[in-house]
Amino acid sequence: MRATPRSRAAKPEAAKPAPGPAKDTKAASAAGPRPRAARRKGPPADPGRLDRLVVAAVKSLEDDKAEDVTVLDVTGRASFTDRMVIATGLADRQIQAMAAHLDEALGKEGLKLRKDAVQASEDWVLIDAGDLVIHLFKPEARLVYDLEKMWGPDSPLGEAGPGEVSPI
Repeated sequence: MRATPRSRAAKPEAAKPAPGPAKDTKAASAAGPRPRAARRKGPPADPGRLDRLVVAAVKSLEDDKAEDVTVLDVTGRASFTDRMVIATGLADRQIQAMAAHLDEALGKEGLKLRKDAVQASEDWVLIDAGDLVIHLFKPEARLVYDLEKMWGPDSPLGEAGPGEVSPI
């Protein structure tokens, strides 16, 4: 008996790549990461917003009996912020309460802090609100770190750029 040829079912075609230049994945990975796309600019920032945030922070700290509240304008001197508020609290509970009240005060001004915006250690709480950075210290730590000397008006100007030596 003779076998009859079986018809083969057609295989479904695999999805074809979109037309255009082929991508060489080895060359792409050797070239390093792709540059990020430019961020889309939102509406222009409110020029008085930073001043309102500073006023709200200082008022909150004064209401909580913070000592030696200092505001430093570091615009052009630091790339990570424009204003620093430095204050001293005498006890852990006072410093934690100041941080919680600052979160509320900044929220009333329309600034919602990210979860990781508040960093705490044994003797220092840092609140990163973007253009405003707030440092809450115990007295001993404030003397050790002496941020007023580092960032105050008598400190060296600016940060080092690429290939430059830091003036600090």
